[in-house]
Amino acid sequence: MNPSEVNLPEVHAELRAVFERYEAALLRNDVPALNAFFWAHPQTVRYGVVEHSLGIAAVRAARAAMAAVPTGRQLHNTVITTFGRDCGSVCTEFHNPGSALIGRQTQTWVRFDDWCIVAAHVSTVEPAALTRF
Repeated sequence: MNPSEVNLPEVHAELRAVFERYEAALLRNDVPALNAFFWAHPQTVRYGVVEHSLGIAAVRAARAAMAAVPTGRQLHNTVITTFGRDCGSVCTEFHNPGSALIGRQTQTWVRFDDWCIVAAHVSTVEPAALTRF
């Protein structure tokens, strides 16, 4: 890939807007909307804090069983990178009120007809165990 195709401004803005819609759906616990952001395919992967979901059916089942994220969730250090016009990643840290843990969320997005998440990973770490470089 040509380095000039990394973070094309219009593509970067599109993915940022889609990610912001995803986050808004997450905050209101809109399960149908959240499910629609994921690639409807058996190869979709979501590794959550306490579950592994392999395939869209598992992603949907896990989402249906999950509690809503805490009100007041805040994102930090969000990095969005696009590659060409149809692929990108979103990496962010999050903090939930009442928890000392630092959350990490990584998503790989691909545009088929619409942008969708093909792989995601969510984890938490104790601040004392985290080394920043």
